[in-house]
Amino acid sequence: MNDAREPLIILTGPTAVGKTSLSLKLAEAVDGEIISADSMQVYKGMDIGSAKASPEERARIPHHLLDILEPWEEFHVALFQEKCREAIREIRRRGKLPILTGGTGFYIQAVLKDVDFSQGPQDETCRRELEQLAAAQGPAYLHTLLAQADPEAAAAIHPNNQKRVIRALEFYRLTGEKISQHNRLQASRENAYNACYFVLDEDREILYRRIEQRVDRMLEQGLVEEVKKLKEAGCTRDMVSMQGLGYKEILDCLEGDISLDEAVYRIKRDTRHFAKRQLTWFRRERDVIWVSKPAFGRSEERILTFLLQKLQDRAILPPQP
Repeated sequence: MNDAREPLIILTGPTAVGKTSLSLKLAEAVDGEIISADSMQVYKGMDIGSAKASPEERARIPHHLLDILEPWEEFHVALFQEKCREAIREIRRRGKLPILTGGTGFYIQAVLKDVDFSQGPQDETCRRELEQLAAAQGPAYLHTLLAQADPEAAAAIHPNNQKRVIRALEFYRLTGEKISQHNRLQASRENAYNACYFVLDEDREILYRRIEQRVDRMLEQGLVEEVKKLKEAGCTRDMVSMQGLGYKEILDCLEGDISLDEAVYRIKRDTRHFAKRQLTWFRRERDVIWVSKPAFGRSEERILTFLLQKLQDRAILPPQP
């Protein structure tokens, strides 16, 4: 099968499912380089809470879109799309295969479908009104308004993600169209790349246990100290970076709003909820290849063999003699 489009390997799945370890082995097997599809790993100094690849892992395989911004800088999907395209071009110029890995499905879709972000309506007055409303009534109130206007968008956007909630409400107020319908049309576009889109999955109970173990491990590695340094550097709750899971809860703890035990409880609970939303997103995507870890006896070697065969079927890798 001939395909003139550039090749792209996507390896995603819910948080804590085991993407990092498998992505390293896959990159070694296909002579690839890894691009992070994560909205927090772009920030310097946010290593533990974002589960960023370690220096040893980065020395093993080149990684892209890590540590490219300061925590007080803004990051959004259009910027990710631009940076990701640049990384793909650089990797291909070296004759390597790009592997897009991470759990932010919206970011992956933006690259795979070449979503056009330049056409969306913008109105500074409308946006300021919504921001003032959020400041006066709180983000939960805005999310309630979105649930009334566009229930599907509200289900997909976390109430704490104020920027996306405001964007969705702004889109609805300016166009009369639901942003969920707009996004569905964008998602139905043809893929911009010859892609293999793998979604790694695990039994729910085991996944939740892995999430809890990972949160415990982050605390042992110094998550509280990491957030303390960010706070001392001037990072505040209203910054995009500090709205990430693990960061906002520990920041609340450091500011005396909640206890450390309560912060840990909220991180584990909200990370489980986040994993459920991730899986819901991936189930809606077309052309996804589901990779159930239990079906392979949780053997990375067997899973890797399966991935390589699919890449050969898609002509991303040459057939084995």
